[in-house]
Amino acid sequence: MTSEARRERRRSSAGCLTWLLVVLVVLAALVAAGLVLWRGLARSADPDVNPALSPVRRAYLELYLSQRAAELDGPAGSGAGPVDFTIAPGQGAATIAENLRAAGLLNDSDLFLNYLSYYGLDSGLVAGEYRLDPQATIPELAEALGSGRSRTLELSFLPGWRSEEMANYLGVVGAAQIDAAAFQQIVASRNGLNGNYGFLSSLPDGASLEGYLFPDRYTIGDDTTAAALVDLMLARFDAQVTPAMRQAYGTLGLSLRDAVILASIIEKEAALAEEKPLMAAVFLNRLAAGMPLQADPTVQYALGFVDGTWWKSPLSAADLQVNSPYNTYLIPGLPPGPISNPSLASLLAVANPADVDYLFFVVDCTAATLGAHAFSVTYDEHLANVARCQ
Repeated sequence: MTSEARRERRRSSAGCLTWLLVVLVVLAALVAAGLVLWRGLARSADPDVNPALSPVRRAYLELYLSQRAAELDGPAGSGAGPVDFTIAPGQGAATIAENLRAAGLLNDSDLFLNYLSYYGLDSGLVAGEYRLDPQATIPELAEALGSGRSRTLELSFLPGWRSEEMANYLGVVGAAQIDAAAFQQIVASRNGLNGNYGFLSSLPDGASLEGYLFPDRYTIGDDTTAAALVDLMLARFDAQVTPAMRQAYGTLGLSLRDAVILASIIEKEAALAEEKPLMAAVFLNRLAAGMPLQADPTVQYALGFVDGTWWKSPLSAADLQVNSPYNTYLIPGLPPGPISNPSLASLLAVANPADVDYLFFVVDCTAATLGAHAFSVTYDEHLANVARCQ
């Protein structure tokens, strides 16, 4: 090959190389422009991205999260049912993520933390009590913990409250999605329940759920409705009143409803837990003897809301003559339904009454313990106990 041909070949190779470099530069420019355009579109389409991220950090997280999109759309945890979870004040995102992982609510802590970082949520997790679903996605989990929308609430119902008092309490606290009027309507009609409760099948037509709303502390989510709360209370009653207790009621000749009615009266009569079995014995003895129960709380229930209270005290002579099937001074036997929602202690007292012959009791104003009663077998003894306080 001549020297002129070699020079021509070199010029041709140089020209090709130049064109190749030009093409590569153009392609790089197009890719860069495409990335800028894509990031601009992403920025405009997702305004919630943390604006404090550096361009490099943002680009990394965009690539990282795009590669993990399928995991972000799947369950965050591996548990089967809701889990109670607490965020203590001052806890950081890393600690919270580790606690979520330990609770079975989160399988991948790094993915969760990177998601929080990308959206600027890592410093906005709200302290509180939560009830979380392990099947929730990481975005759903982050949103719940960031807004506090899944925080749990605690309701406390006192033993001896009648259903109207429970409804009033719900109206005052304004808990979750519970409407006080809807709660009272469900209690009165027994309509709208989700659960199936065998013990309700024997209730008379028109009977309410009074007596079966087990008084206790209930932890609920902020999406709990009135119907869901009533279901919780009935389920708690069903669990607390054991088969052994129900068998004991039967041995005494009482149906479950009879036992609940009697326990509801004892709940309002007894100030001291140790006196409840004694009062159960008194009322059972009076029923066996055909004597009227003569229980003030049943009259108070019949009177309803009087003078700013559901439980008027003291009762007048006229009150004791009120025309009502709940007036156990006039009507022998048990009243037609419970007058309050009794505690487990009162229900247990009916199942295990004291082995005594007492037929009477009255408040003992001479006792060292406030609320104590004096019990007696004969009416003369009872009159003597009454006289001591006059």
